[in-house]
Amino acid sequence: MFFPYPISRVRAARRACVPALAMLMLLTRFAHATEQALTLDATVRQAVAQAPLLQAQRYRWASAREETGRAGALPDPQLTVGIDNLSTQGPGAYTAGGDSMTMRSVGFSQILPSRDKRRAERDLANANADVAASAVQATALILQQRVAQTWIAAWGATAEQRMLRQLHDEWTLDLTTAQARLRGGDGTAGDVLALRTQMLELDNRLDDAQAREAQARASLRRWVGAQAERPLADAPDFSHVIHDEQALLARVDDQGELLGWSAREQAAQAALDEAQAARHPEWSLGASYGARTRGLSNMLTVQVGVSLPLFTRNRQDRGISARAADLDAVRAEHDDARRQQIAAVQSAWAQWQALGQQVRRHREQLLPLAHDRAMLALAAYRGGAELQPLLEARRDELAHHLDYVRMLADYGQAWAALTYLISEDSTP
Repeated sequence: MFFPYPISRVRAARRACVPALAMLMLLTRFAHATEQALTLDATVRQAVAQAPLLQAQRYRWASAREETGRAGALPDPQLTVGIDNLSTQGPGAYTAGGDSMTMRSVGFSQILPSRDKRRAERDLANANADVAASAVQATALILQQRVAQTWIAAWGATAEQRMLRQLHDEWTLDLTTAQARLRGGDGTAGDVLALRTQMLELDNRLDDAQAREAQARASLRRWVGAQAERPLADAPDFSHVIHDEQALLARVDDQGELLGWSAREQAAQAALDEAQAARHPEWSLGASYGARTRGLSNMLTVQVGVSLPLFTRNRQDRGISARAADLDAVRAEHDDARRQQIAAVQSAWAQWQALGQQVRRHREQLLPLAHDRAMLALAAYRGGAELQPLLEARRDELAHHLDYVRMLADYGQAWAALTYLISEDSTP
């Protein structure tokens, strides 16, 4: 076979291409993994976009908006058709033309509620629509917080697994050292068995972390479906929240638990206004046209009616008292909810700050110290020292790492509780 270039140059070109192809494949795989990673923000946005619970609240809001369109409108008029002055005796009894006073009539009537009552009905419908709108926002905030905390739980379990696998690799070196000392006649079989037992305990902890990750991903599937199976991206910076404590306390009424209380107060006030309007008379207007036979003239009837709220003590007044009590109850519950929310914000802020300090202390001080102690114990064991100090150092190192990763997950949970307190979007 003929080659246009020398074989040596072709082989050299191939050898030069191998590292470049390997690097290209590595970058492609990295880019693909990065693209497929499920971020916290993407999870929250997708859950909000497709949550059936939130969609149900939107339907209720749409229903309440429809009610506002008909609130305060006049009742439907009533059409009447009949026979007036029908004779019941004589030759023409029960016939339309049996008597000169008998006539066929057609008419209508219209009830005219008081202006205050109609205005109260409109206010009540608008307040109910506001309650439904606030329920959409409150549900979205609660949903965001739950999804974020579930994602963080899954992320914390995966971080724990990475930590345990790293420790497993380091403990494998301990076991290798013990086996080497046993072969050299300087160690004992008990050391090897002790280290193997310790690694089996580490495997049990790894299984537990994998089970907790599976449980968290099962919860995520409720919100994002099959996307929950994707690898998780890096967690956001838990040391930074959008609003500081003073800003959160200043906007406590904009937070999920309190979004609907102002609208509930308005609804209770509108119900009270409607009850008070019931003391005002209601007017009605009616007209009818009657046609007579035998060449007699037709008749027109016009009527004006008015309700007489004379006995208000056991009727309208009791309704007013009941609605006033409802309004006072809503205001008291609102005040209690504000106090409870203020306490919850202060508690969550204190917990977030404390966990942040503990996480930093573990990362910057305790974990390096525990690692150095384990390395010193391993070096001493390699030099002929007893195994017990190494076992104790490894157990302490494991305990500090477990405390750190679980504390980091708790730190993320506290961060999510503060981050998703206030909705930045004012529209449901």
